[in-house]
Amino acid sequence: MKVAVEGCCHGELDKIYETIGYLEKKEGVKVELLLCCGDFQAVRNEGDMKCMAVPAKYRMMQTFYKYYSGEKKAPILTIFIGGNHEASNHLQELPYGGWVAPNIYYLGYAGIIRYKGIRIGGLSGIFKSHDYRKGHHEFPPYNPETLRSVYHIRNIEVFKLKQIQMPIDIFMSHDWPRGIYHYGSTEELLRKKKFLRQEVESNTLGSPAAAELLAHLQPSYWFSAHLHVKFAAIMQHLPKGKAAPRTTKFLSLDKCLPYREFLQIVDIPERPGSSDGLEYDPEWLAILKATNSLQRTTPHNWNPPQNNGLHERWDFSASEAAMMEVVEELNGELAIPENFSQTVQPYDPAKPQLHASPSCSTNPQTTELCATLGLTDIYARVGQGADDSGTGQGGAGGEEEDEADDGHSTGSIDEPSEYPTDTSALSSSYNPDEIMIEDEWEEEEGGEHKGEVKSESFSKGAAKGDERSDCSIDESPKPGRMVLPEPKSDASPVRFSLPLNLPPPSHSTPAPARSQPSADREGLLEGDAASAARIPKRTSDETTDAGSTGTTPRIKRRNQVIYTAVEDEESEN
Repeated sequence: MKVAVEGCCHGELDKIYETIGYLEKKEGVKVELLLCCGDFQAVRNEGDMKCMAVPAKYRMMQTFYKYYSGEKKAPILTIFIGGNHEASNHLQELPYGGWVAPNIYYLGYAGIIRYKGIRIGGLSGIFKSHDYRKGHHEFPPYNPETLRSVYHIRNIEVFKLKQIQMPIDIFMSHDWPRGIYHYGSTEELLRKKKFLRQEVESNTLGSPAAAELLAHLQPSYWFSAHLHVKFAAIMQHLPKGKAAPRTTKFLSLDKCLPYREFLQIVDIPERPGSSDGLEYDPEWLAILKATNSLQRTTPHNWNPPQNNGLHERWDFSASEAAMMEVVEELNGELAIPENFSQTVQPYDPAKPQLHASPSCSTNPQTTELCATLGLTDIYARVGQGADDSGTGQGGAGGEEEDEADDGHSTGSIDEPSEYPTDTSALSSSYNPDEIMIEDEWEEEEGGEHKGEVKSESFSKGAAKGDERSDCSIDESPKPGRMVLPEPKSDASPVRFSLPLNLPPPSHSTPAPARSQPSADREGLLEGDAASAARIPKRTSDETTDAGSTGTTPRIKRRNQVIYTAVEDEESEN
């Protein structure tokens, strides 16, 4: 089965689907599923834009509203997780997942579903230690603090995922599992993203919660985004008990911009005899039911129950009987109902509502699922102002639990916080792509046509041999190509199918003229390909690092002064 994996979407659905359509026609294949690894930006109207953590002048409608309104329908079944640039009020309506538009499914704060027998899981948001132990307490209209904390991962979601015992095929997270960069071409990564060196060398880059899940779940594939760079790795896990050791193939991709490696098509083995549509996962639903009483909707710190003598129960894994009970409650029908419905009026370009307030609606999909399985609609609960500050089995820390001056949770007296040495809130490095992401859109899209919104020319040079954008992962060293590490066992290296040659969208403006690159800076394709493959990263101001042996050009940014002067609040990377 051909599965398309996309990095940061940033609302560019039209261009992503158009690129996949181009590939299908060019390669003679059929993509059955699209997975998006966050920053999806499911913006329905002007009110939703006010719930996105981006500078106001960069809150753009993009194209999702067309799919929400019914003007368009996603041509490929799409599954996505949330990142740190989302219409959070929309996604909060679906804490357990659901359809945000026909054929576009959100996995919720955390979730696992099945497609053609393949188990697909995901964790939305990014890790920040100072919010990790809080409940999902945010509710629109957000203040400057909750506008950001709403997309921070919570320990209850990680705790639920750690109850999974059955194998996972695919898992998605927005930020990377901490330490995964040691299992790929680390120097290639640091050559592309020099500002990450300090955190890589100190092993503080990425999410410790995701690293814990990676070690526990050991999925066959793990896909991420967030850092706006393509990076591949193979991680050989230690065996669990007498089971054979498992291998995870990790891939992170870039954001949807021209000449960027934002899309990859992967071959995933099908399971014959499986249902064709999306299905609920009985093990996951049983875990949701078992952990329902542990959920919190206050900003108080909380630790999940542990086997330390303080809790009656700490194991919430799903028994066979619990899974059968879930199936019975669903009347034996595991197919996820196609019950999408609009909860707000979609954006109408002919009738703009510039002063629209953020909506805070309950979603019928969540209401129905909660009624069927006896779950709590935590978004509705926050909206009702319900107080749940001290009744569950987990160790609850009340308001008297002060947080340390450095912004890290100190935890309750009896149960210290997970990751007590985490430094995510104090990161001294920053990601220029993440900090100035909107400036980069402005520079890429409008830099040459003042007063005109310039569409990205995804690969005007794709038909030219000297500018072909190749996103394949290859094991043999080649200049300018991602090189997979050798696995630590006899397991064969992963090969992702189909090099990505980005198409020129029909609505694009011509790409700026480029000079013919010299042969020693081109990565030559294997086999009989007569043309050279190069991955152009930007279309102007490229210089080569004098001391570098690599081939990707060093970029001289036009607005470097802005990059160095940015405030820390925009540096959530």
